[in-house]
Amino acid sequence: MKSEHTFVAERAAAQHCPELLRRAPEPAEQIGALAVLGERLAPLLAKARGQMLGAEPPVVTPLAPHELNEGELIQQVGALAANSLYASGIPGVTLLAAVEGSAVLRLVDRAYGGSGDHSGALPEAFPLSAELLVQRLEEVLAECLAAALSQGDVRVLRSSARLAELAPFPAGAKLAVLPLEVMDGAKAPWHLTLALPLSALPKLLGSIGGAASTGARRTGSADPAAAPFSALPLGLTATLVDMPVSLAAIAALEPGTVLPVAIARAVPLAIGGQIIARGTIGAQDDRIALRLTQLAG
Repeated sequence: MKSEHTFVAERAAAQHCPELLRRAPEPAEQIGALAVLGERLAPLLAKARGQMLGAEPPVVTPLAPHELNEGELIQQVGALAANSLYASGIPGVTLLAAVEGSAVLRLVDRAYGGSGDHSGALPEAFPLSAELLVQRLEEVLAECLAAALSQGDVRVLRSSARLAELAPFPAGAKLAVLPLEVMDGAKAPWHLTLALPLSALPKLLGSIGGAASTGARRTGSADPAAAPFSALPLGLTATLVDMPVSLAAIAALEPGTVLPVAIARAVPLAIGGQIIARGTIGAQDDRIALRLTQLAG
């Protein structure tokens, strides 16, 4: 049996905008948004470091986030450093913070009234004075991270002067790394390094609102004057007359019938039955026009 009917669509097929069709970004594509954390953390660290040593705050600059594996991170941090693993307050997200060993010794020298200089090879282990300073650094970093992440439960899980012994992340995990450069007066800068697994990056960015990443969720209201919404057609209805007419009068209607009407002073303008404005009837360029006098609240 062959059908002779021709089917016509009642309305145009839906056209989805690119924002809906675009795939979700991979964690590796979101590394750039980790800079948001650096921007929040830098001024907090500068202020806290100045208060800790009773000196002028240093200049703290977040550097470009990048991806490393565990071996590369160990090489970057160095054989001796203040390595601390923090519970971030975000379920499933832990953060490593590593301060260079030479920077720790420089801070110890400053704390005891020195000029903050350190030269020569690093010792095999931190002296007791440095270990006490590391504990204070951990407290300061926990406070700064809590403020930057807007989390109240940031705490140290464990720490070690040797990153390989700390084993902060699962073996073979790819890591997102955020370095921060600290310029302490005229001295050479030192570095604080933050790291976390790439797989945990979306959770972290969801907490800090990292919308700067490619494909990140937009925040705020959509702009009706921008694509893809600007070309969306909407039907406007201006009701000039709304009056009751008896059934008998309607049954008697015929060509030539005159119905006296009174146009309202405030003509309602509606979209989909929802009144959005009111106005008065007039003329413009020989056409009937509506001058808006009130917008719906």
